[in-house]
Amino acid sequence: QVHLVQSGGGLVQAGGSLRLSCEASGRTFSSCTMGWFRQAPGKARMFVAAIAWSGGTTYYADSVKGRFTISRDNAKNSVSLQMASLRPEDTAVYYCAVDSGHGELHWTAAMAGSYEYWGQGTQVTVSS
Repeated sequence: QVHLVQSGGGLVQAGGSLRLSCEASGRTFSSCTMGWFRQAPGKARMFVAAIAWSGGTTYYADSVKGRFTISRDNAKNSVSLQMASLRPEDTAVYYCAVDSGHGELHWTAAMAGSYEYWGQGTQVTVSS
């Protein structure tokens, strides 16, 4: 059985930094696209970032570009999201996800429906 276990997150002041991590078990995802999404209260789940299987290609939502960095460690079957210069509007539950159907970034990388496996979610709250 596949599990994506997330860690990190919490409460931080605006301008601060946080790191989210996600470790998979039950299956190796070293050949798969991995990504991060977030969902604010009352809103749809939104794309944040994605990374190709090799880690050589990344893609970010415009709202986080230049502030967030996605990375992966295939040896640990994990993906991370380093968040800097956080803003109150970054407040949300963050989810890691795996698209087992693609290795390189595909045009569907920003679509939640392209991802089959999801982490449990972790709260990030940015105070002003």
